[in-house]
Amino acid sequence: MRELTPLCWQLLLLSTLVYCSLGQGGASLSVSPDRSQFFKYESVSLSCEVQGNSAGWRVVRNTPRGILSECHTDWGKQQGSTCIMPLIPLDSGLYWCESGSGEHSNAVNITVPDGAVILESPALPVTEGDSVTLRCRYQGTPSDLTAVFYKDGSLIRAETTGEMTIPAVSKSDEGLYKCASLKGESPESWITVTAVPVSMSLSRLLCCLLVGSPYLLVTIILLVKYCRSRAQGEPRIPRKKHQDQLGDHVEEE
Repeated sequence: MRELTPLCWQLLLLSTLVYCSLGQGGASLSVSPDRSQFFKYESVSLSCEVQGNSAGWRVVRNTPRGILSECHTDWGKQQGSTCIMPLIPLDSGLYWCESGSGEHSNAVNITVPDGAVILESPALPVTEGDSVTLRCRYQGTPSDLTAVFYKDGSLIRAETTGEMTIPAVSKSDEGLYKCASLKGESPESWITVTAVPVSMSLSRLLCCLLVGSPYLLVTIILLVKYCRSRAQGEPRIPRKKHQDQLGDHVEEE
């Protein structure tokens, strides 16, 4: 049996990694615009982002009154795996994506207050080191106003521009935020801070290497056959002829 060339081993490893990246899937809920508080009658787009086929995934919500329902029942307009909806206070609640088999995505809390002041903060988790800007918004004119910002009930600082920037967030910045002004006070919103993602963890790599599939097996078999056929097609000098050539070379010296 001929040994596989380094190129073949690289191809085998590459196929395994590709298989892992495709096979380790899941779903996530994206929010556009990415914020957790909205004025009445604003529109929001909620999308189920799925690795692979997104068919069968739908946006689901649970309101503070405990009413569980799907998009396009009595709220929202379904477009594929995306739900578009104009908002009213009754739409406040927890939203997520769900498949027909019961799989779930991350959940996002959306608040539509009755008041005229909201805090614009990311609805989705932010990564450590990212710059995050919080804005205190008033529904009337002007929309920006001098505001005081709070975290977990404690005063942070006042800003005449109505916005506060955290240049590089860390885990210690995670918490409940709100703003207040002469126009009123916003509800509180939770900001989640996550660690810098690693492209592929050791556990995931081991899982990929240990868990087989028909696709991976077929790919490996085809690559092995291809590499063997290439190796067998390379011209080889018979051992005796090679020794004779070597002897002639020695005599000439």
